[in-house]
Amino acid sequence: MQGRSPQLSMELNRLLLLTSFLLHVKENRASPTRLVCDNRLIHKYIMEAKDMEKRVSQCQALPALSCPAVLPLVDFTFQQWKSKSNETKRREILCDLALLVGAAAGARGQVSQECGARQLSQLYRKANSFFLLLQTFSWEAGHWEPSCSPHSVEQTHVTSIFLTYRQLVQGKLRFFFHDLAKVLCEQGQGDSRDPPCGAR
Repeated sequence: MQGRSPQLSMELNRLLLLTSFLLHVKENRASPTRLVCDNRLIHKYIMEAKDMEKRVSQCQALPALSCPAVLPLVDFTFQQWKSKSNETKRREILCDLALLVGAAAGARGQVSQECGARQLSQLYRKANSFFLLLQTFSWEAGHWEPSCSPHSVEQTHVTSIFLTYRQLVQGKLRFFFHDLAKVLCEQGQGDSRDPPCGAR
């Protein structure tokens, strides 16, 4: 296989990574409760998001993006959030993640600086993992439609992508897992019913 082109090798590697992840998702699909009932996991993801945001802020000479990143506006009020069904919340987060995945991929193509490119690749993998995972949760018939149009803003600063991702994980995603825990974790896991505090 000496004549294999670099592009083909890259595509094969991507396919292998995707296959491995989907096998992991398939296992979790049979028992999704571990993800939401063990609240240490969401705290771990929050800490990872904070760490990525800190690391990218330490990268030297990050360029402004010539093609702005389109980022979701992930702020929300608690009253609005409580009034939505779990399926509506899931779809809203999927829309936010779709924009973030696209923003990370677009920015990665514009940043040649090693430090920034490495952090963008990591953020892309994390956001895409959540995007694929949330598609395994569904309370309504039919597939998720990628035609949603969340409120968005254009940003030229790479650090804005990491800030938005951290806010999404620390906000909507954390509360979504907390809401799911009320449904999925009634047997045992008593602390899963506590308010999701202490993640700041």
